[in-house]
Amino acid sequence: MTDPDGSLGEPLHFVEGDLADSRVLELLDLHVARARAETGRGSAHALDHAALLAPGLTFWSAWEDDTRTTLVAVGALKELTHEHGEVKSMHVAERMRGRGYGATMLQHIIAAARSRGMSRLSLETGAWPYFVPARVLYASHGFTECEPFGDYSPDVNSVFMTLTLR
Repeated sequence: MTDPDGSLGEPLHFVEGDLADSRVLELLDLHVARARAETGRGSAHALDHAALLAPGLTFWSAWEDDTRTTLVAVGALKELTHEHGEVKSMHVAERMRGRGYGATMLQHIIAAARSRGMSRLSLETGAWPYFVPARVLYASHGFTECEPFGDYSPDVNSVFMTLTLR
């Protein structure tokens, strides 16, 4: 059950790294496959397993509790500069959607960016209907549409959003 602010009453158990767990890899594979299937060719920017190991990128898996029985979501923070981060590879397991887990993962990533002294957090998501719930989630946490950032170029299949952290 979610609280009025969209977060869960019970906290999730976050594990940093965790790219050796087959359940995590399976959810990441699904994330990449769905991103590619639900947007224009060449416009999906979801990261695969190897890309999530890059320097300057922190990856988390989120579990219902510390027994790591039920995988709920994954997400990452990419450092673009010391001041600017990017939300990457955020995905909630389909059977777990509608329970506020996406909001909890996003709040975790925002808190990590703030703790690192970042003043801005941005993201790229799809423009197609499949991504409407994600865009609504991001907007509900203060993200607003912006111009492409980092290495991105304008793309009709992408929506770029940013949040000022200070």
